[in-house]
Amino acid sequence: MAIMITDECINCGACEPECPNTAIYEGGVEWTWAGGTSLDKVTKENGEVVDGNASQEPLSDEFYYIVTDKCTECNGFHEEPQCAAVCPVDCCVDDPDHRETEEELLAKKAFLHNE
Repeated sequence: MAIMITDECINCGACEPECPNTAIYEGGVEWTWAGGTSLDKVTKENGEVVDGNASQEPLSDEFYYIVTDKCTECNGFHEEPQCAAVCPVDCCVDDPDHRETEEELLAKKAFLHNE
């Protein structure tokens, strides 16, 4: 499963530099697939090809957010999700809407980093 940031976030920013996939962004900040990854372009599920450096709409305007499609729960990098480990208010939690197996998370890591 991916990790999500709840609305209890105090916007301290402790989580953002800890993410090995650059999947965490400040509220209101646009994100890219390429940021922190090896992706030049991404083919979405609908077949649309997206430039990896193209800006994507922020997923939250108020709080830090995690791009689910870039979150691997730190599998292949660390023993536990680093965002949750450093969050002072415990608002980095499992996202019940995005359950993934360890194999799926490792495959996502390989995809993101061209391994």
